Amino acid sequence: MTDKPPADDADATRRHDLLADPATTPPESAPSPTPPAEPVAEVDRYSPPSASRPEWSRHPSEPATPVTPERWYEPAPAVATGVVPVTARRERRSGGGAVLGAAVLSAVLASGGTVLALSATGALDRGAAPRTSPTGTTVGANNQPVTIDESSATIDVAAAVSPAVVRITTGGNADTSTGVIPATGVGSGFIYDADGWILTNRHVVEGSDSLEVELNDGRILEGSVHGIDTLTDLAIVKVEAGDLPTAALGVSSSLKVGQLVIAIGSPLGTYSNSVTSGIVSAKGRTILTDNNTSLNNLIQTDAAINPGNSGGPLLDANGSVVGINTAIAADSNGIGFAIPIDIARPIMDQAVAGEDLARPYMGVVYRTLDRQYAEENDLPVHEGAVVIPGGPPNEPTPAVVPGSPADEAGIEEGDIIVKVNGQAVDSDHPLDATLAESMPGDTVTVEVLRDGSTVTLTLTLGTRPAGLRG
Repeated sequence: MTDKPPADDADATRRHDLLADPATTPPESAPSPTPPAEPVAEVDRYSPPSASRPEWSRHPSEPATPVTPERWYEPAPAVATGVVPVTARRERRSGGGAVLGAAVLSAVLASGGTVLALSATGALDRGAAPRTSPTGTTVGANNQPVTIDESSATIDVAAAVSPAVVRITTGGNADTSTGVIPATGVGSGFIYDADGWILTNRHVVEGSDSLEVELNDGRILEGSVHGIDTLTDLAIVKVEAGDLPTAALGVSSSLKVGQLVIAIGSPLGTYSNSVTSGIVSAKGRTILTDNNTSLNNLIQTDAAINPGNSGGPLLDANGSVVGINTAIAADSNGIGFAIPIDIARPIMDQAVAGEDLARPYMGVVYRTLDRQYAEENDLPVHEGAVVIPGGPPNEPTPAVVPGSPADEAGIEEGDIIVKVNGQAVDSDHPLDATLAESMPGDTVTVEVLRDGSTVTLTLTLGTRPAGLRG
């Protein structure tokens, strides 16, 4: 058993090499003896709505039908405003020409005097003051290009980081009803060290027999898997090359909900270095894949993420990597997930140092507290991690793994872990992310609440077993 929350209902599932919900997935046709070179996920077909009857076809005696937008985000056709043309009737009136001529002459003389007065004050020499939009965007009066900060940031980030984003093609064999046949897959990744170190998703490369890494400049290099992360869906790939462009690393813990983020990758395995943008929709999300693998502490974003984007970088407006694009919610639009770069950083450093990838291990099953759970269970605090049994009710697993570092340190079922090395365990600093900052073999202090009292324990972290998921 691992240091993870008990499995809850899935918020979402991955769409790369994981199956969709069978209840919502159309039946597949018979397998073809030769698979497509780059498999992509099934895409729902879209049928446009019936067009409304053209206005020109309506008889003048028929009343006009009001136009209603089909979707809330589609504005109704604009209604013309201003002067409505009117067809005047001509009437014969004696003496009208003299009156009209006198009126026109008076108007011309008056307007001429007004022009002279304005010219004397210099009013006609001033340029029109530019209008400013609510967001601070300056709108020119002479059809000049409009400068939008977010657009400029996206353009700058794409130009700066795209050279470090790679396309990864994997080769292997697939077991089908007709036998074992060759199969390929496509994902993304990014170079974080100039000597050829690349970060990507575990599900992009796991189980592959060969790797090809295509650089932004068109070069294709042979790659190898240096290591698979035992904590979350990450892997390190190595290519033999030097002086490669790299992506700068940011700090994901400082992200704010609503902040601009940019995703770069190879959607559908075809459109390399595609750029999409959106915002941070939420932080600290947990999803459960269809093989019961739990992915925790994810960044939720509405930046478009499609199959083939997996492993590509999620960037802030400065062009720094803040996450690794990993998953999308099934049967949804604009719900994608990325692994925070803070969680990935320790194994990235291990790889560059030539070390095997290893994660720290405590040996407890826990649930991250929130106010609702704390009140329902009459707990004294609403932040922290409560140590409770996991697994299904008919086959529960122990809250503390026998013989684990937690067991040896004296952690008990029902303890609420509130601090690790002085860092409070809360929604911004969950237990597994806090532990990920340490290395196997490190000694940490753990504060727990037990029966209304605070107990401080000393715990030496072990190495997380490779077979654990979640």
